[in-house]
Amino acid sequence: MTDAAEPELPRGIALAWGVAANPQRGPKREMSVERIVEAAVEIADAEGLGAVSMAAVAARLGFTPMSLYRYVNAKEDLILLMQEEATGTPSEATRTAGGWRERLEALYREQLQHYLTHPWVLDIPISGVPATPNSAAWMDAGLSALADTPLTYSERLAVMLLVTGTAHWAGTVLAGYARVERERGVDGEAISRSEDAMFRTLITADAYPQLRAAIEAGAFLDDSDPFSFALARGLEGVSDYIAATADGRRERPRPWVVPDDADIADDKRFREARKAVREAEKALRDAHRLQRQAAREARDRRARQRPEA
Repeated sequence: MTDAAEPELPRGIALAWGVAANPQRGPKREMSVERIVEAAVEIADAEGLGAVSMAAVAARLGFTPMSLYRYVNAKEDLILLMQEEATGTPSEATRTAGGWRERLEALYREQLQHYLTHPWVLDIPISGVPATPNSAAWMDAGLSALADTPLTYSERLAVMLLVTGTAHWAGTVLAGYARVERERGVDGEAISRSEDAMFRTLITADAYPQLRAAIEAGAFLDDSDPFSFALARGLEGVSDYIAATADGRRERPRPWVVPDDADIADDKRFREARKAVREAEKALRDAHRLQRQAAREARDRRARQRPEA
């Protein structure tokens, strides 16, 4: 049996991983993919993502737009590389912050800080999981935090999605309020008072009884962090799930098992089938581990071959 052919990488992904061919000719040595990305990030930080164009980046570098296309074929590739640069990688302090929960909370705070430093990243449309080195580093850090738990890899990825999703949403809201503060020249407290006053005018107890009760309780003037609160409650639920799974009090949901399996738990064929499923799951995890090991070895071989070539 032969190995499946390796997929042809999109130009942007190949550039992110450093496996794209260098241009055969170019303007000057001052031009490089790294310099182009750096200039584009500077423009986005100052003026927003909408201000980034091949022409604007070329003008900032003192070259023609056509000269950039020898290095970056399309604007969407440039946006991908900008995102890669802006999001960075998890720090060593975050990777070793303590137990699984402390590490995930540290990952959340660090991701949120990247979003607030480069808020234009939040304007990039989501079209799937970014297959770039830095995005892989964030996912690997989250999975590493959960490595010693009894969660399956699918469950670990789901928990990581809870963390990254909360960071993305918190960044969207906080960056939006920061923009309003800059444009109006007011602080966050003034915005909260204005919103509270508007809600008190528009929201009546007859039409929206619970929302009005929240307004009267001062919920919209509360300066606590709702995102950290929500993440903490979510991770508490994960902790309970881990504890229940570890001591056998909770059976993981399996869509292929009939709902009333408790009534047939003593059936021999059912027990054998359930055992076979668990063995298959273990074999699949082992196969994934071997696949990752083979991928790492293949990348190492390529890295050693490139200088020789």
